[in-house]
Amino acid sequence: MPDANLRVLVLGGYGFIGAAAARALADAGAEVCIAGRDAAAAVRVMPGWTFQNLDLLHMQSPESWKKILQSRTLVVNCAGALQDRAPGGLEQIHHRAIAALAQACAASGTGLVQISAAGADPAASTAFLRSKAAGDAAVRAAGGRHWILRPGLVIGREAFGGTLLLRMLAAVPLVQPMALGGAQVQCAGLEDVARAVVLAASCDLPPGTYDLVEETPQDLSSVVRRTRHWLGFAPARLTLPVPFWALRAAAWAADALGRLGWRPPLRSIALKVLEAGVTGDPAAFAAAAGPLPPLDQVLARLPSGRAARLEARMALLMPLCVAGLCLFWLASGLIGLWQLREAASVLTGIGWGAGPALASVIFWALADIALGAGILWRPWAARACLAMATVTAVYLLAATWLTPGLWADPLGPLVKVGPALLLALVSHQLLQER
Repeated sequence: MPDANLRVLVLGGYGFIGAAAARALADAGAEVCIAGRDAAAAVRVMPGWTFQNLDLLHMQSPESWKKILQSRTLVVNCAGALQDRAPGGLEQIHHRAIAALAQACAASGTGLVQISAAGADPAASTAFLRSKAAGDAAVRAAGGRHWILRPGLVIGREAFGGTLLLRMLAAVPLVQPMALGGAQVQCAGLEDVARAVVLAASCDLPPGTYDLVEETPQDLSSVVRRTRHWLGFAPARLTLPVPFWALRAAAWAADALGRLGWRPPLRSIALKVLEAGVTGDPAAFAAAAGPLPPLDQVLARLPSGRAARLEARMALLMPLCVAGLCLFWLASGLIGLWQLREAASVLTGIGWGAGPALASVIFWALADIALGAGILWRPWAARACLAMATVTAVYLLAATWLTPGLWADPLGPLVKVGPALLLALVSHQLLQER
């Protein structure tokens, strides 16, 4: 058990691994402060926890860490990024900031737990793993008390990153899309990763480098099949092989969405990591603290049921909902501009002047186009959905007042608007941050 006087700073303490580590440390009696650059996310995920605003991009020297470490006996680094948002971002976050932190910890006598990644190596195929390896090397070079924990594919109750991708694949009805099915994967339960952090904090785990992975690698196809079974979905009637070029195209599209603020689980770096395999050597941790449980045991102790199935299905549907709304509103606006006079004739037919009718059509067409484009920018997406619902309600009210006859139109143009309003409201909920 950790010392009652243990004061821990968890970097990225509201993230997938960070939140689990922070809760496990607090349950073990440690005083925990979580840190990161998104205070709103911290409040959503860890309400009531002590929070320190901190951006690793601005923590590039040992001096920048000195004041922060004065009241801390241990730092757990769970911060990280899978893919650059700016040139050099991974190097700054995973290497330079961590090198500065490690030097500051060694100078102050503060322990350091570094959450890295299985496969981190200077010669790895991705900048993500290379930058992680550089950070690990910097921690070792700094000396001091340190533990480097390198989890494999982390499986937790919440769907995030690799876990989310697995559940989205498992949620596809009837058929099972599969690419890189032979890729070798070793998993680790989220609570086991958190337990390893607690063991390090209590000094029940000797300082060193440990791969946190199950003993035996398995095919990615097997992991997806087990995930599908755990969720309670019926076995797929057919496995649908996905050609690698299609997978690359999907990753390219995901990268493009990443530049718009989205965080899709399958990006080009994630694809390269999967292609190389997510594996490690379990021997060191097994010798020190016992082997990690295999995937089947990890899944068996995780609650499943309707909520988990619904979450997986909604994660699969959400991109389709956003794409559908985007195309619907863009098409609505562009068709209005394309057939400007025909659209204006609906208003001139009830007595409007030609000028006001044309101006009204142009205004609302441009509003439709703006909303269709706005939903593609992730920071605006949820608000764009509310705006879509509001504008739709305005359309319905105005049409009811000005052109009530459209309700009786054989093609039902107003009747069909209702489902679009409901889709916007549902999408607004799907787009809420966890």
